[in-house]
Amino acid sequence: MGIYDRYLAARTQWADQATPDNVAVVITERDLLEQGAYDTLETFFGWAFEYGAERVMVYVSVLDEGAVPTLRRSLEDVTGPREIAVRGPEDDRRADAPIQVSIGLGGKHEFATAVQGVAEEVDASDLDPEDIDEDDIEERLVFPTDPDLVIKTGAERLSDFMIWQSVYSELYFTDVNWRNFRKRDYLRAIRDFQDRQRRFGR
Repeated sequence: MGIYDRYLAARTQWADQATPDNVAVVITERDLLEQGAYDTLETFFGWAFEYGAERVMVYVSVLDEGAVPTLRRSLEDVTGPREIAVRGPEDDRRADAPIQVSIGLGGKHEFATAVQGVAEEVDASDLDPEDIDEDDIEERLVFPTDPDLVIKTGAERLSDFMIWQSVYSELYFTDVNWRNFRKRDYLRAIRDFQDRQRRFGR
């Protein structure tokens, strides 16, 4: 680690502001075709937990659905410092692991499926419409964690990503592509988060 990296690490660790508990990163299937991309992912998990994260989420934006099975096999072979749960576009199983990976599961689809579940319970008279609240939606989401910080590499735009969960997240965009993402880039994102005043919609 160079002098600048040590400086960033020290500022991050000694800052009065807290580091994010829940960190998400948005990458693309094309990013994962680059040499060393999965090694970067494994290293990223280590950085996140080293600097205080309790949960880490990875959203892989997918253009070609035919690539999903291959991506899933590769991502299920990734190792991390904590348990990893990988979910694909058609999954409805809840991902409660400390590391959660979404492959092309769009936020709109996830939210619509949760609403369908609520409607089915109302139709079966198991739930009174007047009693429906946010918890009824959240308990049906595949990814239950609300990220404090969302990091998007490579471009200043988000995909169809965790629409419900990320409504109050802090967004950090970097021009650095995933293949070149280094610890200093992660620490810059954390420092940016620490310097912000979170309002949670207020």
